[in-house]
Amino acid sequence: MVAVDLNADLGEGFGVWRLGDDDAMLGIVTSANIACGFHAGTQRACCGFAGQLPNGVCGSARK
Repeated sequence: MVAVDLNADLGEGFGVWRLGDDDAMLGIVTSANIACGFHAGTQRACCGFAGQLPNGVCGSARK
């Protein structure tokens, strides 16, 4: 059996600017790279996304 990891970069918005529909993406990905605030996103959003990951979705922090 072949397994495919569907991965997405999430949480890249900043303040009032939202990029993409992160909530919808969480419903279809198997892993997510969460922006932590270096070039996109914020630390607060990163912690929020980490707490929202559905069962079976792996998360990683990225800057």
